[in-house]
Order: sequence, then structure tokens, then C-alpha cells
Amino acid sequence: MNIQESVLRRVAMRALVRVAPEENARQQVDLLLEADLRGVPSHGLLRLPRVIDRIANGVTDPAATGRHEWLAEGYLDVDGGRGLGPVVALSAVAALKDRVARTGIAVAGVRNSNHIGMLGYYAEAAARDGLTMIALSTSEALVHPWGGRRAMIGTNPIAIGVPVGAGEVFMMDTATGVVSMGEIYDHANRGQPIPDHWALDAEGRPTTDATAAKSGAIAPFGQAKGYALGLAFELLVTTLAQSAIGRAVQGTLDDDRVCNKGDVFILIDGPAVDLRGYLEELRAMPAVEGANGVLIPGERGRACREDRLRSGVPVADEVWHRIVELAGGEE
Repeated sequence: MNIQESVLRRVAMRALVRVAPEENARQQVDLLLEADLRGVPSHGLLRLPRVIDRIANGVTDPAATGRHEWLAEGYLDVDGGRGLGPVVALSAVAALKDRVARTGIAVAGVRNSNHIGMLGYYAEAAARDGLTMIALSTSEALVHPWGGRRAMIGTNPIAIGVPVGAGEVFMMDTATGVVSMGEIYDHANRGQPIPDHWALDAEGRPTTDATAAKSGAIAPFGQAKGYALGLAFELLVTTLAQSAIGRAVQGTLDDDRVCNKGDVFILIDGPAVDLRGYLEELRAMPAVEGANGVLIPGERGRACREDRLRSGVPVADEVWHRIVELAGGEE
């Protein structure tokens, strides 16, 4: 079903403010709803029931914003105190923004937080403030190494935001798995099959059954190259955030275990360069046969957002009914 953004926001907020401070609830709902608006339901409101269950089970502290300690002039250590992921992340990024004007580059390593949602949200916001951001995160071991049959590495996404001139921004957000596990959950919720190159089942065999894939392993994107990037990000984030690694990571796909993955934000206050002409050259390039032309990363999501603000956001019936239930019914 398609539901208007304002209705989704209102009902989701009613559900979450029952268990979380209003401002913290707003930040969490903003992240979830932005993902649905941009066509990324794996990071959208389907995660809200789990967020609420984790609070009820005592593994998330909805009031925490994180403890900050500057270990060096440009390096911030953040213990999230089990807070809501977006709340802890936004607090860390705000601290970096205060520091980067003096240091030029500032880095935060975040641990003991929760799932922070779509990384591109943070990278695009930074770029709109005239700053460059690289954001990285780890997850449970969900991706098999190239040539292997068992999940050993996180989906380990990266987002990059760059101001390109006159208030315009570039934003790229991608995981190093061919899909996120949230997207597989979304297919399972809708009863839809997945492509046969997305995942292996628990026995290490390619599968089109989304439910079987939930207990198996996601393929790395780009085969060996995606595996190499995913492993590099796993090592980088684990080192900087002092978080768990590999199969020891838990807490973003369950309701009752403390989340121990890591997040890293790198903020850069560099010179302003007008890159719009180059991006226009890319857009103007003649399309190959069968393609509709060249898009810049992030543009498809922005177009989807504008369309869904007008026509409503598609939400799986099961997800919507659960959110309404958590909110105490529809108004």
C-alpha cells in the first residue's frame, strides 16, 4: 500500500515516543523514513519494530547520546552508551563539525551504538554544509568471502558526500555486499524471490528464496574486488572504532543482544571547487544501446524522494500493520 509521508511520520512517531524521548525519536524516525522515501526499504520503517523491541529488551538506551573523548586534536572516540544509532551518530558528527573548522580534518570512531540507518543521510547533510564526508560502518558477518561459502564479513557500507558548487552536492552510498540483508528481509516480507546471484543458503548453495537467504550468506559485489573492499573496511572500522569484528559482530538484526559493530565518520573542511561542469559532461554523454543515459549517484534516490512525497510511500502491509499496532492504532 502507498501511504502519505506525513501519515507515516506521525504514526511512527506515536509508536516511538512511547519508549523514547521526543527529540531522539524524531532523529530515529527521520533516518528510517528518509530511506523509504529514497527507495531503500531495507533501511526504512521495517526496522522500527526491532528498534522498539530492543528498547523493551534493555539492549538499547533511548536517552543516550554517547560519551565523547578527544584522543587527539582531530580524533574523537565515541562510546555510544547503547543509544539509538542516529542519535549517537548525529551527536558525533556535530562534534566533528565544531572541530573541523580548526583542524581541517576530523575523524570519529563510534562503538557501543546501534544501527545508524542509511549512511548517505549523514554524508549528504555534511556536503550541504559545505563539508566533505566519508562515512563507514560494519555489520554482522553477512557476506561470504570471494571463493567461500560461509558469511564472514559485514556488508560494510560506505557513503561519500562532496559539495560540488552553488549549493549542489554529490552523494554516493553503497554497501560492499551485492545487497543488504535488510533488502533480503524486505523481499521475504513481500513474498518475493531474489535474483540467483544475490545470496547463498545455509548450505552454501545459490538461492532465489529470500527466506532461505536470511540464514545463508550474501555475495560480495564485484566478486573479488567487492570482497577486498569489504575486508579493508572491516579492518579499518574495527581498528578506529575499537569494535567487534567478523562473526563476533551482533545486534543489528536481532532484538536482544547488545550491538557491538563500529561506525567511522571522516569530515574534511577543504577548498571549494566548482565541479558542476564535469558532472554535466557525464550527464550529457550519449547513452549506450538499451540505457536511458548517465545518472550521477544519488540522483535516482532524490527523484524517487520527490515522487514519493507527492504520491505516497509504498510500505509492505505487514510492516504497516505492525507499526500501527505499536502506535496504539490509527488516529
